Amino acid sequence: MQRITITIDNQLYNEIEKLAKARGYQNRSEIIRDLVRAGISETDDASSTGDCIASVVYVYDQETRDLPQRLAHAFQRAHDLSVATMRISLDHHSCMEVAVLRGNIKAVQQLANEIIAERGARHGRITMIPATIETTRHKHGDRHAHTHEHIRVR
Repeated sequence: MQRITITIDNQLYNEIEKLAKARGYQNRSEIIRDLVRAGISETDDASSTGDCIASVVYVYDQETRDLPQRLAHAFQRAHDLSVATMRISLDHHSCMEVAVLRGNIKAVQQLANEIIAERGARHGRITMIPATIETTRHKHGDRHAHTHEHIRVR
């Protein structure tokens, strides 16, 4: 066994304590191990291959030093994966963003992990849907031929 030290805010600590009591855990270590295992199994899509469409939802504190800029730069570096982002102000400090991504599963997972792991980002979740992304060239009626993507959910 390895011992680790983590820092969490009071609200998260209280939620862990409440859940441990409700589920009958004897100590914090047991519930933390179970929560980490559940998180790992929920997010273990990195071994998948192929393409996907995905949504990444996260809340962040816009007052965290340079965080909005770091998030923007992460999306810019992976502009080929990013489809759209919607930002909602929750209060004077917190924002929720929903990012829609598409592309290679491993690349999408890597970008999502980078976003969720940023200092100041909280409650990050990714939902991936396997898909086939086809680039086709064709005409619609009398118009000129053009190229665009079709995303087919598997």
